[in-house]
Amino acid sequence: MLARDAGAGMRRREFIGLVGSAAALPVLARAQQSMRVMGFVSGASPFAPYVAAFREGLGNAGYVEGSNVAIEYRWAENQYDRLPALLADLIQRRVAVIVAMTPPAVLAAKAATTTIPIVFQLGSHPAELDLLGRDNITGVAQLDTAILPTQLQLLRQLVPTTDVFAFLVNPNSPGLT
Repeated sequence: MLARDAGAGMRRREFIGLVGSAAALPVLARAQQSMRVMGFVSGASPFAPYVAAFREGLGNAGYVEGSNVAIEYRWAENQYDRLPALLADLIQRRVAVIVAMTPPAVLAAKAATTTIPIVFQLGSHPAELDLLGRDNITGVAQLDTAILPTQLQLLRQLVPTTDVFAFLVNPNSPGLT
């Protein structure tokens, strides 16, 4: 089971890298040739594997932090009331794109700007957060709550002798259903 968990973590990191290379880069490509600044905001605490995967995804597309792109990182550390100020700072710094990595960060970015492109990576459904049909918002939803029964069934197959499973979530995070 540990090998499967490690593989799932690797796929998750690869996915985050894909978000960096596939979703955010067209915005940067349309920008001027000078070094552009990206804003990276999360409602969570810094998580090195996601940041490394994000940088790797950018690198795969020809963008190297400090060379031809600058990234301004902002972390709310689960204090969601900090997000509006963090986003206001990014907007003041005239970032070319905002990469939002958690539902609270996406919602705060949506409230903060209608002009700066926002790229998200979510584990919840974008429609539940009213993100569809917005001109400046695009991204990828990695998981959907509709697949939780299937995930539970797989867990039961992996560990058939277990009767209790726990899912850890932040109940204050928007998008949990």
